[in-house]
Amino acid sequence: MQQPKTAKSSDLFVDSLANEGVTYIFGVPGEENLDFVESLRTHSEKGGPIKLILTRHEQAAAFMAATIGRLTGGAGVCLSTLGPGATNFTTGAAYAQLGGMPMLMITGQKPIKKSKQGRFQIINTVEIMQPITKLTKQIVSGNLVPPAVREAFRVAEEERPGAVHLELPEDIAGETVEAVAPFNRDRVRRPIAEDKAIASAVSMIESAKRPLVLIGAGANRKISSKMLKEFFDKTGIPFFNTQMGKGVVDETLDLFLGTAALSANDFVHRAINRADLVINVGHDVIEKPPFFMHRGSPDEEGTAQVIHINFVSASVDEVYFPQLEVIGDIANAIWQIKEKIDPSKAKWDFSFYRKVREAQEAEISRFLASPKASSFPLDPRRVVADIRSVVPGDGIVCLDNGMYKIWFARNYKAQQPNTLLLDNALATMGAGLPSAIAACLVHPGRKVVAVCGDGGFMMNSQELETAVRLQLNLVVIILNDNAFGMIKWKQAHAGFACWGLNYGNPDFVKYAEAYGAHGHRVQAPEDLAKLLGEALNGKGVHLIEVPIFYDEGNEWLNHNLKSLADAIQ
Repeated sequence: MQQPKTAKSSDLFVDSLANEGVTYIFGVPGEENLDFVESLRTHSEKGGPIKLILTRHEQAAAFMAATIGRLTGGAGVCLSTLGPGATNFTTGAAYAQLGGMPMLMITGQKPIKKSKQGRFQIINTVEIMQPITKLTKQIVSGNLVPPAVREAFRVAEEERPGAVHLELPEDIAGETVEAVAPFNRDRVRRPIAEDKAIASAVSMIESAKRPLVLIGAGANRKISSKMLKEFFDKTGIPFFNTQMGKGVVDETLDLFLGTAALSANDFVHRAINRADLVINVGHDVIEKPPFFMHRGSPDEEGTAQVIHINFVSASVDEVYFPQLEVIGDIANAIWQIKEKIDPSKAKWDFSFYRKVREAQEAEISRFLASPKASSFPLDPRRVVADIRSVVPGDGIVCLDNGMYKIWFARNYKAQQPNTLLLDNALATMGAGLPSAIAACLVHPGRKVVAVCGDGGFMMNSQELETAVRLQLNLVVIILNDNAFGMIKWKQAHAGFACWGLNYGNPDFVKYAEAYGAHGHRVQAPEDLAKLLGEALNGKGVHLIEVPIFYDEGNEWLNHNLKSLADAIQ
């Protein structure tokens, strides 16, 4: 009788990952992962597709894996050991879970069948991951590896995407079991919105006087650009977006009214207040609210009805309670509405929206023509304008989190999906550089820029070495105000004294050079565009330090923006 073929569990794990299309695993292995690492080595020597990207911190590895998921739709993968390695994943897990980015975390563990190390380094990682993942489990037998991996990827990638976690104990990884093929990857068919909901949406849009479209993160995940563009071409209805919906439709189009970088009192909110219907495509309430719904008659200003178009039903709260839900594949729903809508039946009036767009464009032009645009240290509005003028339309700008994010969201016009990567869900610092590294790996032929505040950059600055080691072409811009600038703004806005938020920084040029990168420092207003252009056209990793002064822009946001927006008649 022929004996069944056998294999090591860790080999089955790596084979299963390859079957899922994995090409990169980011992380910091430990002794509990050594069987898995050996399986990766032999996989690579046999010509397998998976590359191990050694990072300098597990948090950065998780950010990289999440960004792979964000850009490709397939779960990114990261690896750590047990205990402190696993807990270093938690911020990245929350980043992926709240941001709707599919990601698989693999952590090690001490042997579970027999161990001589007592409770050394052992914590209940599965329990820790429970609140911040869609799925978390410990693999207790090598035979369970292939189905566990298939299930993890299915759960991570299904709407709404997010983080999943598998714990592979040391003895299970080294266990010899029956060799079985990886489980098949079934094509996931997304549900289609029902006809009644489509018909109701068409009726509401045709009956509205001033409809307006909101584009959110869900439309960015499944790239609904083509269907939305066809919808806008047919109807001419203006649109705005959330921060994580930027670039789904080209923001240089005349129909674009802006990004809701704030929740109220911006130019775009004047348009929202005048609208009687907001067609909400893919917005997720996990983002900071782009506007607040109010109860009242539809004829009253600020009481627009809302159509919720998304893969999943709405999470209703006091500021979001849509009157109609169209649940199913977003692109298909937009296509169905586009096919059935008849603009000739409508009596839409978009004249006020044009005034909003003109006022917003005039505000930007006034600033760029003013002495403030040539001040030094640089105003954040000048920084955004210069970066937009140099980065090509398909270039990718990856933001960390800080005060500048508001200005990029408001003023940076993204021309393609996922070309301005920002986090408006967890809004964590430290993700800018790691996400840019992942973007370089996914799109090696495109220009990639990381924009970080000095505070956020220093949280994962060690990954400069990773970028240099990988021989990436990457530009890192550090906006340096020697403080946690956003919290200083909030502190001042709340009427508190400025206290406890200033710090010192290293010489960033020398810091970059110590890692083998090229260091540059902006010393005059005109330097940024010049240095950025040269760096993008050069090779290797370039760091550009930009002295920045937020007070003028913050003062404008605090005291001038609302009055300018309210002045639109």
